[in-house]
Amino acid sequence: MTHLIKSKEDLRWLMGHTGGFRGGYVTDVHVSKRRLLDEASGLEVPAGTTVTVVIRYRMRQMARVVKLTMTGVTDFSMFEQEGADCSTLGVIQAELNDGNLRFWFDPQGELYVVCEEAQLEEVAAPSLEPLSLEQVAQWTFQSTMPEWPTVNWLLTELDVAGIPCIWRAIVLAPGHHSAIQWQGELLPASMEGALDARGIHCMLYAPLDGPGFGMVLRVRGVQDRRTGQVLSILADLIAQRFSGQCLVGNTIIPGEEWQNWRSLGQQRGADG
Repeated sequence: MTHLIKSKEDLRWLMGHTGGFRGGYVTDVHVSKRRLLDEASGLEVPAGTTVTVVIRYRMRQMARVVKLTMTGVTDFSMFEQEGADCSTLGVIQAELNDGNLRFWFDPQGELYVVCEEAQLEEVAAPSLEPLSLEQVAQWTFQSTMPEWPTVNWLLTELDVAGIPCIWRAIVLAPGHHSAIQWQGELLPASMEGALDARGIHCMLYAPLDGPGFGMVLRVRGVQDRRTGQVLSILADLIAQRFSGQCLVGNTIIPGEEWQNWRSLGQQRGADG
């Protein structure tokens, strides 16, 4: 989901949609300053400041990650001292005054932004209970396309890619989130029958608003070579076939940039 925030109506939508991020927390804050060369004077001049805030929060049994990109920033403060932490949110405050948006991300004003406009990007998925006490590797994809992948499509594409898998359906428990369409586990065929086999937990769900779908891929514990390969190839296949956004950790990535982003990450890892 992407939404431009410029008017009072947009602010009302933002506060209603997010509930003011009640109980959420700020994970990342980025400040970017642009400068352009003035050919007449030969000097660099300021050309705008952008502040990006990433927020994780939960609402209506959905785990959500929001990237709020504020452009045309004219005032910005982030003040922490003596162990203070402005990352935990109560309810943010926002107003439109003299054509400028003002955001207070905490009651003390320690994280405060004045800007011309803001853009919200959000990826949301039904809250998943931890599958175990182990850490998980997770990739989430969200699309506005009305057509969504089926289990047969996943199995066929993986078979064509040279990594045949088997599917273990997971019966939806009573009281499951109404957005969930199906879920199960993909296991490389070569691992069938292995006592310690770990597969890729897959869940497909309907979005909060409008047409489309979302998909979550998870691996429990430390990835081995085979499950890591299945996860990477499956993510590539989905991002190539469907337009949308990927979520890795706290980073929202346009689907068309996913492969370049992953390749860059692998190169950084190889470089140490």
